[in-house]
Amino acid sequence: MANKCPRLLSIQSHVVSGYVGNKSATFPLQLLGFEVDAINSVQFSNHTGYPKGIKGQVLGAGELQDLIDGLNMNKINVYSHIINGYIGSRSFLLKLGEVVKHLKAINPNLTYVCDPVMGDFGPGMYVPQELLPVYQETIVPLADICVPNQFEAELITGKKIKSESDALSVMDELHKKGVKTVILSSTELGSEDHLVCLASCRRTSNHTTVKVNIPKFPAAFVGTGDLFTALCTAWLHHTNWDLKLSLEKTLNTMQNILERTLTEATESAKISGDLKPTPAQMELKLIQSKAVIENPPTHVVAEILQTN
Repeated sequence: MANKCPRLLSIQSHVVSGYVGNKSATFPLQLLGFEVDAINSVQFSNHTGYPKGIKGQVLGAGELQDLIDGLNMNKINVYSHIINGYIGSRSFLLKLGEVVKHLKAINPNLTYVCDPVMGDFGPGMYVPQELLPVYQETIVPLADICVPNQFEAELITGKKIKSESDALSVMDELHKKGVKTVILSSTELGSEDHLVCLASCRRTSNHTTVKVNIPKFPAAFVGTGDLFTALCTAWLHHTNWDLKLSLEKTLNTMQNILERTLTEATESAKISGDLKPTPAQMELKLIQSKAVIENPPTHVVAEILQTN
C-alpha cells in the first residue's frame, strides 16, 4: 500500500443504525489506510427499507457550504479524494459541483469519485428527474472515476445497454465526458446465477477494459453500492490504478461480506422464529468482516477484455 496516508471527503447519506452511505463506506476506507472526513447529506434513523419508515433530517445546500467554509477557515481543506453517494435535491447537487471544483483548485491532483445514485431497474428513479441534467452537464464531467449501475449509465448517456458491445459504447461516452475510469457496478448482461461488472480505464494513452462475473445471492442487500464505491476507490489508489486487481480485491471482499451477512441473518431469523430475515438482521456485517476487508480472498477473477 502507498506510504502516504490519503485523505478523503465522503459526502453521502448517514443512518444512526445500520450500514448505508457514510456508515457503509467509512469503516472499510479507514481499515484500508484512508483518513475519512464525512459530510452527511441526510441523517436518518435507519435506511428506507424498514417497514415503519424513517425519521431524520436533510442537509441543505447552504449548510453544505457552511461546513466547507469551516474547513477553509481552518485550512483543513486539502484532500486526495472526494466521494459522493446519494444526493436528494438539485440545489445540493449543484453545490456539490461547486465544492468539487473548489477542492480541485486547492489540490489539482484530487481524485473525484462519483456514484451517480439515481435509481435502478425495478424501482426506477428514486431521485427527482431534475437531478439528471445536473449529473449529465455538471457532475459527471468533473469525475475522475464514475461508478454507475446499468440503469444510471443509460440515463446519463441516453443509450440502452442490451449487449456487451453496448456497454463498451456507453463507457466510451462517459470517457468522452472526461471520466478516466468508468465502472459499471452491475449490469443485466449476466444470468440467473451471476451479474456482470464491466470497467474501462483511460488514464493516459493506455486503455484497459475488464469484465467480472459476480455470483448472485438469493437475497436483497442495502448499502452494497456505497461499499462497492469505497472499496474501488481504496484499491485503485493502492494498486496504482490496476483495474483488474482492484476489481478482484473489491468484489472478493463484497462476496465474503454478503455471504457472511446472509448466513448470520438467516440463523438469527430461525432463532427468533421469523419466516425470513428482518431488515435489521440483514444489515451488512462490516465489523465482523474486518480481516476480509484488510486481506481479501481470491475466489472471483476478472478477465481483461482489452489492454493497449
